[in-house]
Amino acid sequence: MRVVFSSFVESDLDAIAHYIAQDNPTRAVTFLAEIRAKLRAVATHPLLYRLRPEIGEDTRVALAGRYVILFRIVDETVRIERVVYGARDLLALFDPE
Repeated sequence: MRVVFSSFVESDLDAIAHYIAQDNPTRAVTFLAEIRAKLRAVATHPLLYRLRPEIGEDTRVALAGRYVILFRIVDETVRIERVVYGARDLLALFDPE
């Protein structure tokens, strides 16, 4: 499937990298690589991930460590909406464009 990213994703990834890099710059780089690998896995098999309609219509969630990838399947496209810390208020953060 084709993958598209909302305008939030790059800033989400930058914020994650910045936060982790404060304590461990090397780990920030490797963790972002892990998240990007998970994004590729989501694109390959998006239906494997659980629906979370309480967050948003047709929203699915994939885990990447303590972070979550919020995405939707729209026609033949996987739309990645956000990548955020899992303990945050996901309902308040989810604002698909």
